[in-house]
Amino acid sequence: MTVTGNSRKRALIAAVALAATATTALAGCSSSSSSDKGSGDPLQKPAGGGDTVVVGSNNFAESILIGDIYGEALKAKGLKVSYKPNIGSRETTYGLMKNGSLTVLPEYNGALLAYLDAKAAPTTVQTTQAAVTAKLDPKLTVLNPAPAQNKDAVVLNAATAKKYGLTSKSTIADLTSHASDLVMGASPEFQTRHQGLVGLKSDYGQTYKSFKALDAGGPLTVAALKANNIQAGDVFTTDPSIPKNKFVVLQDPKNLFGFENVVPLVYKSKLPQKGVDALNAVSAKLDTESLLTMDTKVQSQNADPLAVAKEWLSKAGLG
Repeated sequence: MTVTGNSRKRALIAAVALAATATTALAGCSSSSSSDKGSGDPLQKPAGGGDTVVVGSNNFAESILIGDIYGEALKAKGLKVSYKPNIGSRETTYGLMKNGSLTVLPEYNGALLAYLDAKAAPTTVQTTQAAVTAKLDPKLTVLNPAPAQNKDAVVLNAATAKKYGLTSKSTIADLTSHASDLVMGASPEFQTRHQGLVGLKSDYGQTYKSFKALDAGGPLTVAALKANNIQAGDVFTTDPSIPKNKFVVLQDPKNLFGFENVVPLVYKSKLPQKGVDALNAVSAKLDTESLLTMDTKVQSQNADPLAVAKEWLSKAGLG
């Protein structure tokens, strides 16, 4: 992911792209050693033949999990699947998609658009999808977006939410009259970005008591929220720290933080129609709540992502 106004959302996506040239394996996940998982150099083309659908993922836990969901959904429709997990950042995986080394890759429509066109400013999910499609390499396409999003959000600790009577159904606007009493914490650049304090003031009329420079939705921000050193913070919507600490995510009706819907990126000529249908069926049922629950199992409870993927697909009637 390039460092643009809305692309800092997942610092893990921006992990050093050079790491992708190493012979990485999916450390700590038992599924990586199973017979249907890729092994050896993730950048080598599979030996499975032209009828094999190669499912890749970037080098962070949620991407690997979604890749497993896609792969198992495709298998359920009788397609032969090979996995290439934990490859690296978008700078590497997008190139592998363009040259056909990968057939399917989990993506986020807003972040992918920011990579392809840093000046784009779509106002709906539909215009985000259209803008991505217009900028993609012609051999590629994105399928239907899922309701699930992993995006920046204004998050309150439990004590602050209780104090002001705010819940997960409350909006950022509901916080406006209290913002001047609160300390906001986020990455340093949050102070100067529209998708930050600038937009919170212009779109929601909020001015905070003070700002504490921490990190991009990472452990510093989470720890400060827990300790009440900040009362509001920028945390990502599928972060397992949210349910663990009973944080409250405020709704963003003005879409200040854009659109980050989970979407399959596909090499068109290598995925048959039954594969397209299978992935669109996954997108139709994958929402943020479900993704957060699965992320929590994988990242906080050390569950095998492949097992978590299979469990969700079975419950969704897609396995």
